[in-house]
Amino acid sequence: MDDKLYKKALNLEYFTVGYNVLEGFFSIFFGAHAGSIALIGFGLDSIVESLSGLILIWRLSKHEVCSEDEERTSENKAIKFVAATFFLLGAYIFYESAKKLIFIEIPEPSLSGIIIASLSVIIMPIL
Repeated sequence: MDDKLYKKALNLEYFTVGYNVLEGFFSIFFGAHAGSIALIGFGLDSIVESLSGLILIWRLSKHEVCSEDEERTSENKAIKFVAATFFLLGAYIFYESAKKLIFIEIPEPSLSGIIIASLSVIIMPIL
């Protein structure tokens, strides 16, 4: 891949991470206000995506500096880190969902959640 494509990939990843940070913050904020585990989980997922995006930015910025072996080693470490964060996210959602079911807690409908989800449906496929 030539330098121009790496720069394009880096710019797209910078935008993606920025968007995911904002999406995560607002999803968690409004999810906590509405008592919505789904919206909080969506926000936490956005944070996990941001972390994996930061790892990708790091890897892309080191492309010309690393050997292929170093790149493979870095990729394996990144995969394990991202997998661990998704397992933690899954455990959190499982715990909170079970608690909501046991105590029959019903979240309030959230216009902000609908707006955030709609924006994601539009923006994320483009990226």
